[in-house]
Amino acid sequence: METVTLSSKFQIMIPKGVREQLQLKPGERFHVIGFGDRVELVPVRPIKEMRGILKGRGIETDIEREDDRL
Repeated sequence: METVTLSSKFQIMIPKGVREQLQLKPGERFHVIGFGDRVELVPVRPIKEMRGILKGRGIETDIEREDDRL
């Protein structure tokens, strides 16, 4: 776990190791989520990157269609 300091402009610097691990790039956008006494930054990813995200996680992604709904 890394520790950062909030600047007088309410900015933080994401440590290099974390940036590299998450492959973050300058200008990338984040969702900022407050949970009780903590803050989470979640990278906003293009929907194209989400393709296949459920594969191999044991989640059924096939949709059965009723005959009258085809």
